[in-house]
Amino acid sequence: MRVVSAAEVAEALPWEPLVQRLAHTFREGVESPPRHHHAMHRPDGEATLLLMPAWEKAGYIGVKMVNVFPQNADHGLPAIAGVYLLSEGAHGRPLACLDGSELTRRRTAAASALAARELAREDAETLLVVGTGKLAPMVIEAHAAVRPIRRVRIWGRSAEKAEALAAEYAERFETSAVGDLEAATREADIVSCVTLSTAPLIRGAWLTPGTHLDLIGAFRPSMRETDADCLARSEVFVDTYAGARGEAGDILQAMEEGAFSFDAIRAELAELLRAEKSGRSSPEAITLFKSVGASLEDLAAAIEAWERLEPPA
Repeated sequence: MRVVSAAEVAEALPWEPLVQRLAHTFREGVESPPRHHHAMHRPDGEATLLLMPAWEKAGYIGVKMVNVFPQNADHGLPAIAGVYLLSEGAHGRPLACLDGSELTRRRTAAASALAARELAREDAETLLVVGTGKLAPMVIEAHAAVRPIRRVRIWGRSAEKAEALAAEYAERFETSAVGDLEAATREADIVSCVTLSTAPLIRGAWLTPGTHLDLIGAFRPSMRETDADCLARSEVFVDTYAGARGEAGDILQAMEEGAFSFDAIRAELAELLRAEKSGRSSPEAITLFKSVGASLEDLAAAIEAWERLEPPA
């Protein structure tokens, strides 16, 4: 069994092929039971253990184990750590153990880029990233692979981290750290939220016609990055209905407040990619994509990485 480091995972998953692999896998489908979600009470706060299995009907088998420690930010450590075990499908023999943190970051950003490819305006040039964690640079790179991004604005609770990230990408884009989140939201073509917030950051009143809102961070019912008005004003799409119904705090809390109905969701990604349902209704529409992550995405990314590292005969 091959052990694949984070650096090798990153090298094996360039954005455009990864987005294409995800699109193919969403269209074709895999077996993906609901993920196991376990709260763990640690001395410095609650953490989460996630187990995410998936397998092709006649091919690869995979499972990811992830530990989510939001409190790691206080120690200068990533919030997410994990591993991915990929096995061959004929006899169940393990093939590789891949760094799960890098795999997760890249497939998460690639799934949002795939949704933006289907939903954001084709001329979207200004990206606002809300959050400065390990996912933030991933969404900059992934969205730039599918849309003509020229300007990148970055907002974070730490102005120092936002400025550092803006400096990191200054040679590729017109970048700046912003302090006024409302003004930056009003000017953005794509707003990508990558936080672990439990309170709204983006307000529906700030969204201008044509905006695409990408919600990545909140993956539990108690988390949210938007107020209910964002859902009420938007054409809403999700990565999977099952994930949204069980864990999408932005949607579930808006429903509890009486501002949104689950039936109002326009489509999940597979339906969009199979052309079973339509995407953005007009250039002026506000679109919202809510993802909580799906084991299908991990399996697709692991297969893409493995076949680049060990090309099939």
